[in-house]
Amino acid sequence: MPTTTDQKLLERLDELKRPKDARGRALLRGALARAARLDFADAASLIRLHEILLFLRAYPQSPALLRQTEKILSTFKRRVDKLGAGAPEELFELTEPEISGIAGTSFSAVFSYDITRWLAARHAARVEVDWEGYEGGSKLAAVLPRLVPLLEEEAYVENSYPFAAILRAAKGAGRSELAWLLRGFERLDVPDPERAALYDSLAIAVLWTLGDTKATRTHARLRARKIFYHDAPFLSRRDVSLAREVEGASHLTVEKLSRAEGQKLLDLGRDVMAVRYRELHGFTHGDARTVRRADAGRGVEIFFWGVPSARRLPTLAYHAAAIFKNGVPCGYAEALTLFERAEVGLNIFYTFRDGESAWVYSRVMQLFRQTLGVRVFSVEPYQLGFKNEEGVGSGAFWFYRKLGFRPVVARLDELAAREERRIAAREGYRTNARTLRQLAEGHVIFEAPSASRGDWDDFHIRNLTLAVARMMSRQHDGDAEKARRAALARVSSALAVKAARWTDDERRALENFSLLLALVPDLSRWTDDEKKAVVNIIRAKAGADELGYLRLLQKHRRLRREFIRLGSKR
Repeated sequence: MPTTTDQKLLERLDELKRPKDARGRALLRGALARAARLDFADAASLIRLHEILLFLRAYPQSPALLRQTEKILSTFKRRVDKLGAGAPEELFELTEPEISGIAGTSFSAVFSYDITRWLAARHAARVEVDWEGYEGGSKLAAVLPRLVPLLEEEAYVENSYPFAAILRAAKGAGRSELAWLLRGFERLDVPDPERAALYDSLAIAVLWTLGDTKATRTHARLRARKIFYHDAPFLSRRDVSLAREVEGASHLTVEKLSRAEGQKLLDLGRDVMAVRYRELHGFTHGDARTVRRADAGRGVEIFFWGVPSARRLPTLAYHAAAIFKNGVPCGYAEALTLFERAEVGLNIFYTFRDGESAWVYSRVMQLFRQTLGVRVFSVEPYQLGFKNEEGVGSGAFWFYRKLGFRPVVARLDELAAREERRIAAREGYRTNARTLRQLAEGHVIFEAPSASRGDWDDFHIRNLTLAVARMMSRQHDGDAEKARRAALARVSSALAVKAARWTDDERRALENFSLLLALVPDLSRWTDDEKKAVVNIIRAKAGADELGYLRLLQKHRRLRREFIRLGSKR
């Protein structure tokens, strides 16, 4: 249990972490000095101290306070070791992503094949297979005979066999079980997607002993070009106009990184995500050649990038972003863009949500407007709280609503308006959890002032998939390959495409687009210029960077109308 002294000090630090004035900074210095001398007696208090210090490092109030904060953070492994010596299970069994990754701790998680390979290469001495509690012996029995000769003798007939002992024998000295497993999978003569799916099916946990490394949340940093000190109150949501930001009230300075610099950024980003139990397509498969940096002001840097051609989505352009505040990773984002509309997801890490979250959000949206040409931003129900109790608990719907997003479902728009009237009429009124869950049942949209209102209200990318599935069922007896061949033949003829000299990635893009273009009844009657522009769009999908693809896509009005029509059917 936390002591009274610990609890009062933590409450004081929590109160003082939001900047006020010179007196507040002096009080904070004193409170931090007391925290430096104390050995917190329980895990919950130590974790709370850690999160307050990380916040203060991201939002420093003065150079002296920044140095003081870093000095205490540098002691965390010693603090964890001391606490663990008296209560070894108390800290190490904490597995919530909001608090995992503290220096001196370790954790176990199931990662994908690609991230596991990356971890084994980057942190070889600190990651290993975690067999404790593993219940996938039957899955291993179906896969291990590919890696261990004669294992069929036992694996196929025994309900329980000593797979861990067999792996230890097979790996030999000087190599970990994880390294041996991964090497075996790399040698399998199967396509890469099948290899990854095969490994992922085993759901093997990896134990990561973090130590005092830079991969920990405690120490993860990007060298900040200039520290921004908060000597005045934070910008609040009332200070933020999303409409003004996305229409370019100020132009963000964007620079492209070298491939080596981009790779370093991606490696840091993967560490940032993995210690929080998170994987995101753009972080796992990021293309180091496309990384760009944007200076958003107030100590915020946003790095964003795309993925290689082989990892791209069929029609959506995919970009991921990492957000740093004074060098501290504080969140991530992704944009899935089609024409001028993007499905956007942004997560400010739990520790930093008391900061300038609304302003940071607006700067990320401005960056997407400036670089991707996005003018319509869509947020999916999960982000609002649909089947996501964290979103309900944080009132995520109102975060977006107060920035100017509107529900596209009429009944939800009416419900939001009723709640706004209650909030205005009753002092202290708060929307209950049941209503917040209702409000999260449909997606919300923000349209920049220059965008056409309502064009994308009924659109969902899933409707494109459903349209293709119905065509496949009706015309090709549910055979996906037949549907692909027929669509490719029809569209190639209509567009007069001869793809013999195209790259493999360009041909794959043509196949994917053909499935949708085959649903356009008058494609063959489009003008030559319209057809030529479609061909250029398809080839650009496989280009060096999807930014070029988006620029071409946003110029083709007729193609836009057809995609909206197909994606708006229910």
